[in-house]
Amino acid sequence: MSLPTSTAVADAADRLLHAARTGEACAPVRDLIGPDDLDAAYAVAQRVVAGLGRRPVGRKIGLTSPAVQAQLGVDQPDLGVLLEGMAVPHEGTLALDRLVAPRVEAEIAFVLGADLLDGPLGPDDVRGAVAHQVAALEIVDSRIADWDITVADTVADNGSSAAYVLGPTTVALADVEPVGVAMTLTRNGEEVSSGTGAACLGDPLAALSWLARTARAFGDPLRAGQVVLSGALGPMVPATAGDVFTAHLTGLGEATVTLGGRP
Repeated sequence: MSLPTSTAVADAADRLLHAARTGEACAPVRDLIGPDDLDAAYAVAQRVVAGLGRRPVGRKIGLTSPAVQAQLGVDQPDLGVLLEGMAVPHEGTLALDRLVAPRVEAEIAFVLGADLLDGPLGPDDVRGAVAHQVAALEIVDSRIADWDITVADTVADNGSSAAYVLGPTTVALADVEPVGVAMTLTRNGEEVSSGTGAACLGDPLAALSWLARTARAFGDPLRAGQVVLSGALGPMVPATAGDVFTAHLTGLGEATVTLGGRP
């Protein structure tokens, strides 16, 4: 296959931006950039983020589950950019009027207290940069119709980022090891997903280490004050208007959101 042109990258970004702005699902972009060209996909994502015109406030890590990696034929995670306006308060309501097909995941979020610029950026290195961790919910949304995605589609779509919720309880790493956290996710009071920190690349700090190295390689390293969503601790769950989701994470407390409006 020939390499995608700059025109193809721009056309893919325009397709995704139109879907994000209107809430109308679009066709996959792999017809423009190929199904597994990560360089092209990240180039599209960069254009999408710039086109949305909102200040970056952090990152998210996706594809941290070996099962999902196998499904999409990749052997590494991906990343997306968290933007101003994506945060929803704990126990707040997220309007679904511009979302296409939302799904919810329970995660650990790290809030950074230091830049991650130098050194090998292994798990021990990134540990010292974490100010605290909190229970979190991520609301993901594929702008691509019916979640018909390859890895290039989801990377280009800014990692299917949509919104996130941080719980109110801040916990130091010295008090709770992320790898040992047990998670249950409830929807309207009923358990719909479960897992542990070990489901996230074996350890959420390993996911943070991967992100720190990858972000630095892209020339946009992680900075103090940023939020990092470390990746799902269990399967994601479809969501509809009126649903109330709560992530319960041992040692970290809860994060809750109500979904309002029509998807």
